[in-house]
Amino acid sequence: MSKLIQRQKIRYRIRKKVEGTATKPRLSVFRSNAEIYAQLIDDENAVTLAAASSRDKDIAAQKVTKIEKAKLVGAAIARKATELGLSTCVFDRGGNLYHGRVKSVADGAREGGLQF
Repeated sequence: MSKLIQRQKIRYRIRKKVEGTATKPRLSVFRSNAEIYAQLIDDENAVTLAAASSRDKDIAAQKVTKIEKAKLVGAAIARKATELGLSTCVFDRGGNLYHGRVKSVADGAREGGLQF
């Protein structure tokens, strides 16, 4: 079984258990080789409430490592969540291990004031 198929199965298994609502959205993390993206998603209405990525101008302009950029993405998504009046969310690691850049996004979001 290829790595991609294996990760896809893990993603489906996680998504069966993790669901976001308008008051407690799902913090979904997507990690590519070069970039990292985070979204706050309301699954009941199928709407993205807020999004942040390492491609945002203020984050991309900084010359730091990918792990430090991931922490900045977490802080940015937490800032956008507090502007929307959200303080809690459910974390969705997207089939990736809770390690490295995915963990860094979670740490940045927690430091920014999100609880999960």
